[in-house]
Amino acid sequence: MAEAAISARGVHKRYGMTRALDGIDIEIERGQVCALLGQNGAGKTTFIHSVLGLVPIDRGDISVLGHAAGSLSARKRMGVMLQDTDLPDLLTGREHLARFSSYYQHPRAIDDLIDSAELSDFADKRYKKMSGGQKRRIQFAVALIGQPDVLFLDEPTTGLDREAREAVWNSVRALVATGTTVILTTHYLEEADALADRIVLINEGRIVADDAADRIRAEVGGSLISCETALAETAVAALPAVRSTSRSGRLLQVLTEHAPSTLAALLAQDPNIEDLSVTKPSLSEAIGALTQSVAKEARP
Repeated sequence: MAEAAISARGVHKRYGMTRALDGIDIEIERGQVCALLGQNGAGKTTFIHSVLGLVPIDRGDISVLGHAAGSLSARKRMGVMLQDTDLPDLLTGREHLARFSSYYQHPRAIDDLIDSAELSDFADKRYKKMSGGQKRRIQFAVALIGQPDVLFLDEPTTGLDREAREAVWNSVRALVATGTTVILTTHYLEEADALADRIVLINEGRIVADDAADRIRAEVGGSLISCETALAETAVAALPAVRSTSRSGRLLQVLTEHAPSTLAALLAQDPNIEDLSVTKPSLSEAIGALTQSVAKEARP
């Protein structure tokens, strides 16, 4: 049986009284995209930094391709693009790739990487003269130069337009097709839906959902009612079959287990509602509902 790309068992980490990781157990197979999702402070970054060996864990065990997290053997086989990454201003993109290429025994050919990542228009521009999106794409290419078996992408398409974002997505798909494992964190849930074979939702240091995106949506189930209403949100939340409510501008969004029951009660109390629509929950809405459900269960 092939070695797991990442294996974590009973991983705990505290910062003072805060439990950043509270018994994380996960195995991530080789050749898949795994999206780690959760609100700010959920524990995603702490977990990734622990896998990279940047943060020591309090107890538990983490291995990368069979090697201890943070060991040289593990680091040689990983590529990393963190959200707060930056590079020296005075080198060109090509020079950055050449510099990082020298760190690896079998680096990817620079010209091939420039072509495949679609960097040719600005590869010879000085880094400080690049736009934010161009810098992000150079950082992405730097993460690929060592031909990693495991690639960490932290908010990889922040600042990119749709065309550039899709170029990154295509590069990720091509890597996965060759057996690379990609660990993705993103607040852009369309990205997770488009790329990930597996969604892992972390909340308060614990894994609260772990499945394919379509199965997570199916698990939440129900329907999403969106409308403009004069009713208070608390009044709508008390209607039959309502699971959760939230606001998006002037529209109230209502996740319901049975749309006909909720709609009948809603229209009875406010026959003048406007902009009414009923849809299935998106991945974002499903994750929001799961997070709210976990938070309610945790309350004393």
